[in-house]
Amino acid sequence: MAASQPEPLTPDDAAILALESEAIAGHTLKLIVLEAGNEPLEVERLRASVASRLDAEPRARQRVSLSDSGAEGPCWVTDDGFDIRAQVRTREGALDDEAALWTIAGELMSERLDHRRPLWAFDLLGPLDDGRQAIVARIHHAMADGISSVRFLEGVLWDSEPAAAPSRRGAAADERRSLGAELRDLPGAIHRELGGRVSGSPLDRPIGHARALAFTTVPLAELKRIGASRPGHVTVNDVLLGGVSGGLRAWLVSREGGPLPALRAQIPVSLHHREEGAGELGNRDSFLNVELPLAEPDPVARLDRINAETSQRKRLGDAQELYDLFHALSRFKHLGRAAERLAGGPREFSLSISNVPGPRTAISVAGRAVERLCSCAEPADRHALRVSAISCAGTVGIGLCTDPEALPGVAGLATAIDDSFAELRATAIN
Repeated sequence: MAASQPEPLTPDDAAILALESEAIAGHTLKLIVLEAGNEPLEVERLRASVASRLDAEPRARQRVSLSDSGAEGPCWVTDDGFDIRAQVRTREGALDDEAALWTIAGELMSERLDHRRPLWAFDLLGPLDDGRQAIVARIHHAMADGISSVRFLEGVLWDSEPAAAPSRRGAAADERRSLGAELRDLPGAIHRELGGRVSGSPLDRPIGHARALAFTTVPLAELKRIGASRPGHVTVNDVLLGGVSGGLRAWLVSREGGPLPALRAQIPVSLHHREEGAGELGNRDSFLNVELPLAEPDPVARLDRINAETSQRKRLGDAQELYDLFHALSRFKHLGRAAERLAGGPREFSLSISNVPGPRTAISVAGRAVERLCSCAEPADRHALRVSAISCAGTVGIGLCTDPEALPGVAGLATAIDDSFAELRATAIN
């Protein structure tokens, strides 16, 4: 394959690459659990399947160059030494159960992607004692955000081609607005989203490089039924936040005791266009900050309060306002970095909770049906817990990621979230 010309990283992608540190590796993770087959899936078969489709995804054969591209700043350049064996790997040995699978996935989450190679890797694990296998897919966030990482997996891994569409941008983001309207609305968005209202969060802890993961799933139809049971427009994401809030409430009471803290969740918002091509990767994200009413004992009242807040934020177009603000500030190097530190600080939010639309229909990999798809993203310093969700063929997979030394016992939170959704379903629907 002919080498391509160096392609500078976009400002968004370069900024994410620069976030790497001793504690931050910079990638997302997808846990793909495969149904048991007559024979185990061999890594050579998986490699052949992936390799046959790489030409459709130019980024798949590119690495990041910091110095030898002849351009200022990091660039994507062709990896002349590309080796599919380094990108699609396997770990020999059977796994007793899912707990063992989670442990290995956590080890891979803490393992850095090699910058001398393309910034993605697939690891084939198992089989488990019931014959199932799993693929741990890691993709660097500088290469793709949540929406575009799904597009990448569609391009190189899924056998089928499901229609996974990015979230629709709000009407305010799609309309051309006058400068006066932007300036008039911006102070309100800053006040709502960057109010500095969090203190004393039990999740405000420094993190190291170790990672522990836990996973759970919930039927998408159940989330929709719960939302439809409430007045107004209660979204699947509102119900997700309500269920996670209930789990956090129970888990923190069991761990911390005493009064429940005020937690504020940062909700990433994709600003990708629906008309973008499947091969268009990179980052175009903003966020909303939402109060999680953990002190409210009634699960339906918690959901209604969350819905009222997210509805207001979306109606006022805060995500687009903040995206435009930070891009304007990025033109002034020191001011832009100061604004990013403020927005990312523990006084602005306690944890991030993301939700990405995945495949709408059943999918398979190298002829093996996918039983479950879950997603994980890294925590951050002084934000020791990260919650990620992704939908797949009628199921929403929820992944939890933390540093086990900073915040042990994350498997207990997965159980608490299961119980919370059961309580919400029983209260809202029955």
